[in-house]
Amino acid sequence: MEKISEADLVINPDGSIYHLNLLPEDIADTVITVGDPERIPAITKHFDRIEFKKGKREFLTQTGYIGSKRITVLSTGIGTDNIDIVINELDALVNIDFKTRTVNETLKSLNIIRIGTSGAVQPDLPMGTILASSFGLGLDALMHYYKQDNTAAEKDLLDAAKAHFSEIKGVLPYLTAADPGLLNHFGSGMEKGITVTAPGFYAPQGRQVRAKSTISGFISTINSFNYQNQRITNLEMETAGIYALAKVLGHKALSVNGILASRVNYQFSKNPDQVVDAAIQMVLEKLIDYNP
Repeated sequence: MEKISEADLVINPDGSIYHLNLLPEDIADTVITVGDPERIPAITKHFDRIEFKKGKREFLTQTGYIGSKRITVLSTGIGTDNIDIVINELDALVNIDFKTRTVNETLKSLNIIRIGTSGAVQPDLPMGTILASSFGLGLDALMHYYKQDNTAAEKDLLDAAKAHFSEIKGVLPYLTAADPGLLNHFGSGMEKGITVTAPGFYAPQGRQVRAKSTISGFISTINSFNYQNQRITNLEMETAGIYALAKVLGHKALSVNGILASRVNYQFSKNPDQVVDAAIQMVLEKLIDYNP
């Protein structure tokens, strides 16, 4: 098999992957990702034991156990540029032999579950809602660099989104569905909808502080989208990249969002930590009895 070059796959002198600083044996089959490194202990405090802790830059990792179930919790930092690093390096850890620099004959599929925060763009979704993303719709450029293979249903929904956003200059959306098995199990009892992933926090999400936005009525453009009863529910910065790149590499992904802001009512949660903790507990409770 063709060897992957040292320039394409950078391995540290200790045998760990370049950015994440992890060894192949460090990763569990189920990986929970969070944006904020400080959110990791909010999850692992529920573990029965922690196997190890590692960190490099914003990419901090803890692997441990709830009962006999091994789980890795990893911080990604903010944005799909970081997601590009995290998903590719997670895949390399489980699907590439670092000694021979060749792809393994048998490929492994990880379960990747994002627990993040988000802003609702629909008036009937109050702050404190826990929402599972049925689709990730990316307004960033990440997946313009990768070949994708969308299903017929994804293509139809994406075509409708492209038409809807056609007047926004320079935006070419991409779209990927959540893994159906993860969505059915973990999303049971949660609100569901299309999550838009933006390439920034301020103007790219319709916010205006001092710098003037080139797009007027951004939130109303987003929340007015509807195709075959599929609507856009929330807005954040990682989900679409996770969904799309995970699918390209053969992994399963789901994004669970704690709604901290109402973008239509101009409100932000007074108790954000409680919302995040509720999302964490819902995921961990469902994870205990998840047997794919």
